[in-house]
Amino acid sequence: MRTILITGGKGQLASCIKDVAKNLVGFNFIYVDYDELDITNELEVINFFNKTKIDYCVNCAAYTAVDKAEYDQTLAKSVNEIGAKNLAEACKKSNAILIQISTDFVFDGTKSSPYLESDKTNPISVYGLTKLHGEHAVTSTLQTYFVLRTSWLYSEHGNNFLKTMLRLAKERDELNIIFDQVGTPTYAGDLAKVIFILITTNNASFGTYHYSNEGVAGWYDFSKAIFDISGLKVKINPIKTEAYKTDAERPKYSVLDKSKIKNTLELEIPYWRESLKNALSNLEELNS
Repeated sequence: MRTILITGGKGQLASCIKDVAKNLVGFNFIYVDYDELDITNELEVINFFNKTKIDYCVNCAAYTAVDKAEYDQTLAKSVNEIGAKNLAEACKKSNAILIQISTDFVFDGTKSSPYLESDKTNPISVYGLTKLHGEHAVTSTLQTYFVLRTSWLYSEHGNNFLKTMLRLAKERDELNIIFDQVGTPTYAGDLAKVIFILITTNNASFGTYHYSNEGVAGWYDFSKAIFDISGLKVKINPIKTEAYKTDAERPKYSVLDKSKIKNTLELEIPYWRESLKNALSNLEELNS
């Protein structure tokens, strides 16, 4: 039986992994959060791996508060970079395969066509920079790794744009939503399934991959789809990025090219709006 370590065990991606894992046999899943394994503590990570034989480590742990990271740079670096480095070194000693979750924020968003894995990185926020440094820590330490860059992740679990919009719809009749930042909403449940394909097929095509749902949308389009599918009546006003000031700068174009992962895994990726319907249905079940 293979043992899979999932860090960030209380987050939305780990929760989606739990949902998918219910149908799998022959695997031992260990979910840990900060209070059970502090990945920023090198000795703690070493001791954990010494006590337990790990075959795969899926690093879902991350500092994802994009605006707060501009002021809390030490903690963001500690989790996103040092934590990834500690896990990579432990995986190397244990002959474990590391699946590192990364982000579209490693790019600056100035391109006008979907980003390839080989495109030049140029993060414009502390969050993006620390996630890129986390990637480098993995790729410079290991040969047996997968770096999965994703974008605009949401689900029925945790805190995310979907759940924020549903909450605001109950509190307000009118919302201002940015329309000129473009990317692809990605359902964490779909990403969880891709992670399981990598693990259950013993895939050895190691490297960096892009994964998001299919299609392109702005935050305005995403929010409108949420309300339309949910049957919620909310007036949405499209606004430019400049009209909504944030501490961290965001990429204006975050569409990822998925050709590499589709060809490698012979993968059919769902359209983002169809996955949104699934997420809303799952959320309704959870709340019923």
